[in-house]
Amino acid sequence: MEITDHTGAPTPYIVEMRSITKRFPGVLANDHVDFELKRGEIHALLGENGAGKSTLMNILAGLYHQDGGSILVKGQSVNFSSPRDAIKAGIGMVHQHFMLVPSQTVTENILLGLENPRFLMRLNQYDSKIAALGERFGLIVDPKAKIWQLSVGEQQRVEILKMIYRGAEVLIMDEPTAVLAPQEIDGLFKILRAMAADGKSIIFISHKLQEVTAISDTVTVLRRGKVTARSLPALNVTRQELAKLMVGRDVSFTAVKAFKEPGKVVLDIKNLKTDNDKGLAALRDFSLDIRSGEIVGVAGVAGNGQRELAQVITGLRRCTGGQVFLNGTKVENHEPIFGIDRGISYIPEDRTQVGTAPNLSVTDNIIMKRYRFTPISKGSVINIKAATKMANDLKISYEISVPNVETPVRLLSGGNLQKVILAREISGKPSLMVAVQPTRGLDVGAIEGVHRLLLEQRQAGAAILLISEELEELLSLCDRVFVIYEGCTMGEIKIHNQETSQKMIEQIGMMMTGTPLDQIDLGAEEHV
Repeated sequence: MEITDHTGAPTPYIVEMRSITKRFPGVLANDHVDFELKRGEIHALLGENGAGKSTLMNILAGLYHQDGGSILVKGQSVNFSSPRDAIKAGIGMVHQHFMLVPSQTVTENILLGLENPRFLMRLNQYDSKIAALGERFGLIVDPKAKIWQLSVGEQQRVEILKMIYRGAEVLIMDEPTAVLAPQEIDGLFKILRAMAADGKSIIFISHKLQEVTAISDTVTVLRRGKVTARSLPALNVTRQELAKLMVGRDVSFTAVKAFKEPGKVVLDIKNLKTDNDKGLAALRDFSLDIRSGEIVGVAGVAGNGQRELAQVITGLRRCTGGQVFLNGTKVENHEPIFGIDRGISYIPEDRTQVGTAPNLSVTDNIIMKRYRFTPISKGSVINIKAATKMANDLKISYEISVPNVETPVRLLSGGNLQKVILAREISGKPSLMVAVQPTRGLDVGAIEGVHRLLLEQRQAGAAILLISEELEELLSLCDRVFVIYEGCTMGEIKIHNQETSQKMIEQIGMMMTGTPLDQIDLGAEEHV
């Protein structure tokens, strides 16, 4: 179908955003941004954290209203005041955190909020319609299933189906692979390609450069609210070029992992069991061990017990069974200070609510675990001069970008806030580091710095537990990887010389979705 503008002249674009400007107090989030989307195109929108890409897409989805600029859909000027206006124009957004009601069925979630059906709902009739729609686009899911019964990948299909059912011709996907296993990512990409072939247009927001180059036709890059590259053909651009466009400098993607002979066992977890906040089993018979000078990873889809595992080790959650030994000393079911005094450092996934005290200064956050000891304290009195010196020294060493060390950490960017946490945790020369999603939400430049610091600690002899949903990160940094599924150990993979095979990736992916290692047979594939 040919798209024409208000004059009747043909235009190749289904969406055009012209000179979009959006301001928040003290921040220019979008600075005269231009963006175009063609029919049947997968267009990646790339940028570091805070670059303005989510703001731009929230404007297109009707969640925000621009302060300046214009939007054209199918050549016609539009002015959205709500997401309902955007969906009427054929634009829908699938958010990273799904907007589904767990207790309702797939069909009920898809129909929720629609004007029709209004009073009388013949669910069997709508079940059939939704099943047929799913079949057409490869979005296979049981319409009668309740959301809580579905996997994360299936829930994402429901979100996409919900948008298509509402007539969306443009689909905005916000970090769609963040919670998926490798096989689920492959399945999603097949779905997106099928949708594009059917004439749907897709905007793919991601920070994973290898996925951007794999799935996209076109790439637009934002940096600090401005466009640094517009509608680049994805086939003609490398990850290195995209990274430089994002952060303004060359970035290394290869972590140099020098040989290190592991030492004695530092952390030994045996048959660990614990419950989550709802009182349901989060860990069920989970075991692993880590030696000094070794990085051991835990791979798994989000919500399979990773958070609870870190909390039990660090004393933030009690276990209901099993044992945790640190250098031969039992540390489970003690207060956090017990582990801190024995050399446990903790980089939590929530850097604002758990990792730092937002309203306190950089100095206060830096000395949070050292205030009881000299030279930071003399008796019961804090030595302000010594505390300030330590904070300034670490500010320089860890390249924390902040006006001064008295600045409240709530004013820092995500990358600089993570540097404060790393400076505090590493400067104590830990025996064991527990790092949970240490690079989540960081741009490629900040990720490079975090990886370097973790490898330096490994070389210095620390034992490191790395819990991450980024499989590439685990395979790059770790000496061994344990896979967790529904709180159980599915298996252990040893990584040699940073060489990872497709077979290894497939093994980990299958374990992440519930198949124990001893039941995986990829032998036939090895002979292909």
